[in-house]
Amino acid sequence: VTTLNTREAPPAHFMIKIESFSVLEKYGIKKYETKKFVAGDYKWRLIFKFNGKDSDYISVNLAMADTTSLPTNWEVNALFSVFLFNQILVNYLSSTGRTLCFQATKSEWGISKFISRKVLSNPSNGYIIDESCVFGAEVFVVKREAVIEHVLLTNFNIYYNHALEISGFYQLAQRWVSEEFDAGGQKWKILLYPKRNAEGTGSHVGIYLYYLGTERVQTCFTVCMKNQFDDKQTRRYSSSSSWGGPVYIDLATINDPNKGFIVKDCCLLNIEINLPIKKLD
Repeated sequence: VTTLNTREAPPAHFMIKIESFSVLEKYGIKKYETKKFVAGDYKWRLIFKFNGKDSDYISVNLAMADTTSLPTNWEVNALFSVFLFNQILVNYLSSTGRTLCFQATKSEWGISKFISRKVLSNPSNGYIIDESCVFGAEVFVVKREAVIEHVLLTNFNIYYNHALEISGFYQLAQRWVSEEFDAGGQKWKILLYPKRNAEGTGSHVGIYLYYLGTERVQTCFTVCMKNQFDDKQTRRYSSSSSWGGPVYIDLATINDPNKGFIVKDCCLLNIEINLPIKKLD
C-alpha cells in the first residue's frame, strides 16, 4: 500500500473531476484514460483502473504520450505523485513522489494501490461528495544536469580525543550543545539530539560533530559511550561518512540499566576526531 501525505497546495500539472462515480461500478468500467497534458516538455496521460485484478483498490498509472517523435533508445526519468482532493478538509491526499524511468520498452508506470475503494467511497472521508471526486498529478522531469565533484581522500592519521560528561540526560530538551573545543587547530562543538534518527522516528539519540570554521575540512569521528560499571564494555559508534555524518545510538541500548551507560542521570562520552594531514582544495 502506498505511503500517503496531505498538503494544502493543489497539484501543479493536471487535475480531473470525475462525476457520477458510482456509474463506474454499475457498468463495470475497468479503466479510464485522461486527455494528454504537458509536464517537463513531454506529453503524459493518467490511466485509472477501477475494477481490475485487485478490485479493492484504485490504481493510477502515468503513461507517456506521443513517443514516436522521441529519438531511438530514449529515456525519461520523472518524479510522479498522485493527488486526491478532500472536499471536507479542503486539502489534498498525495502519494510520496517516486522517480520512474520511462523507456520505449516501458512507457507506463503507476501505483497499483493508491487508495482503497472502501476509504474512497465513504462519504465521511470527504473524497466523494455528491457523486464527484477530484484527482490530480504532478510530474517533474529529472534532467541530467548533475555537477560531478572529484575528491582525493587523504589518509586519516591525526587523532584527537575530547571527553564529555552530560548530566541530567533524561531532562534534556530538543537539543544539547557542548562547549566549544579545539582539535587540529580548528574549533568544534558536539550537538546531541535526545530523540532522533535518520527517519525521524525518535528511536535513537543523534550525535553530530559541528565544525565552527569557514575552510573545508574533511573528517570523521567516533563516539565512545562509557559503561560506568565496566570500562571494558564501552561501546564505540562511528560516523556514517568521511564527512562527519551523524552517529545514531538506539535508545533501547542507552536506557538499559544493566548496560551502565546512564548512571544517576549522567552519561559519559569520549569523542575521537580523525583529521587528514591537509585540508581539501
